[in-house]
Amino acid sequence: MTKYIFVTGGVTSSLGKGIISASLAKLLQARGYRVTIQKFDPYINIDPGTLNPYEHGECYVTEDGAETDLDLGHYERFLNVPTSQANNITTGRIYQNVINKEREGAYLGKTVQVVPHITDEIKRNMKILGESGKYDIVITELGGTVGDIESLPYVEAVRQLRWELGTNNSLVIHLTLVPYLAAAGELKTKPTQHSVKLLLEYGVQPDILVCRTEHHLSADIRRKVALFCNVDNNAVIESIDASTIYDVPLLMRKENLDGIALKKLKLSAKGEPDLESWKDFLGRLKNPTAEVKIGLVGKYVELPDAYKSINESFIHAGARNECKVRVKCIHSESITSENVADKLKGLDGVLVAPGFGSRGIEGKIEAIKYIREHQIPFFGICLGMQCAVIEFGRNVLGLKDAHSTEMNPDTKNPVISMMEEQKKIKNKGGTMRLGAYTCELKKGTKAASIYGKTKITERHRHRYEFNNTFLSKYEKAGMIASGINPENNLVEIVELKDHPFFVAGQFHPELKSTVANPHPLFVNFVAAALAHSHKK
Repeated sequence: MTKYIFVTGGVTSSLGKGIISASLAKLLQARGYRVTIQKFDPYINIDPGTLNPYEHGECYVTEDGAETDLDLGHYERFLNVPTSQANNITTGRIYQNVINKEREGAYLGKTVQVVPHITDEIKRNMKILGESGKYDIVITELGGTVGDIESLPYVEAVRQLRWELGTNNSLVIHLTLVPYLAAAGELKTKPTQHSVKLLLEYGVQPDILVCRTEHHLSADIRRKVALFCNVDNNAVIESIDASTIYDVPLLMRKENLDGIALKKLKLSAKGEPDLESWKDFLGRLKNPTAEVKIGLVGKYVELPDAYKSINESFIHAGARNECKVRVKCIHSESITSENVADKLKGLDGVLVAPGFGSRGIEGKIEAIKYIREHQIPFFGICLGMQCAVIEFGRNVLGLKDAHSTEMNPDTKNPVISMMEEQKKIKNKGGTMRLGAYTCELKKGTKAASIYGKTKITERHRHRYEFNNTFLSKYEKAGMIASGINPENNLVEIVELKDHPFFVAGQFHPELKSTVANPHPLFVNFVAAALAHSHKK
């Protein structure tokens, strides 16, 4: 029978439930168990696809085209296993499913209520992955904080599901904060006690407490928390601030979080977890032999989570190159033709990031012009590729008003235009070109050399594409379409012939980079930046 682990949060948000869930999953996987993680988000949006990055950070896209919470990126980066639509459920989707059933007459005239109908739908979704037969353990992270109105149906669903699953088939891990008061010079456990008390009022007793802290928990503090929160003394786990999220699995191993969880679930320990490759990655990450400075030109740079997967991909690629990647965030709105040289001064490479809308677009184009002319390694992603195409059209082909119809519907040279199948779509949510698509690479190109093969799949999230009407002009002038979708001839990758590294993709390679398999485009881009640094 599949075992279930539920991860809840208390005291405050942003304590790192996703990292704790991913770390525990990594440890269990390293012991030989088949593990997956799912996230239940309490907001009423059907998915985060229509949310502003300033609101919710990046929107993470899965292989099957689901627009999901960024925590799914952590799950994939740690486990090296793809997630799917079933791994992220929102309150919006729960209510939509229940209302659709009510309209179909599925409830036989009964009054539809939060209990049992909403909670039953939550439980059904919680069990989908477990009932697939693919996993030994399913970890379910509940978004938000215990006590939030939005979270109440989820906590009630956990209470009911634990009763239905029976003893030893589930456990609850509660992540809380143990703050340090400098004036008193001590750690305070009262917030944790109140958080657990609130959880108990809802009928859920946590089995393990993971305590986020800036200072080590003494034995007395652990005993006090265990006593007043009604958990075993060894089930009070310290989660101290770490220099990198990739330290957390080893810190949790030191605290024996995985061993305690397996014991409570009555599962075999299967010996010590095999973490050698993980330790090797950390060794290379923490002991670089070189350093590069890469500019990240984007419009959401004030919020690091807006480009979470890109930043993590640089960490993976840097470790593979035994190189420290220092990312300098540059707001595209701040770049002009007058200051572009100063803005990009001292950089070994520049990545132009994805995004939507016209804000900051001219700054991205100015940056790409400078990069192209000064032979600085360049990497463009999604809108970054489209900006590279626009810049080349304007300044090399002489198409002065070259643009995307997203920004200028009336341009006479729409080098980027809306995909045909998108033109009739009215709804915004979940209607873009989403998920994994095949791409064929031309032999002899830099892209084919980087991937080491000619057929790949990458994940997409866009409505606009390269306008093939202009393709022959671009290729004659030196911008090669090195990656093409075989089904609709969509240009997936462009590159320049006479440039040390000028590669841009319509897809999002950052979504497939993991600790075990850093994405080859990022690995080679960092290597090119390193070569540029040495050349300087």
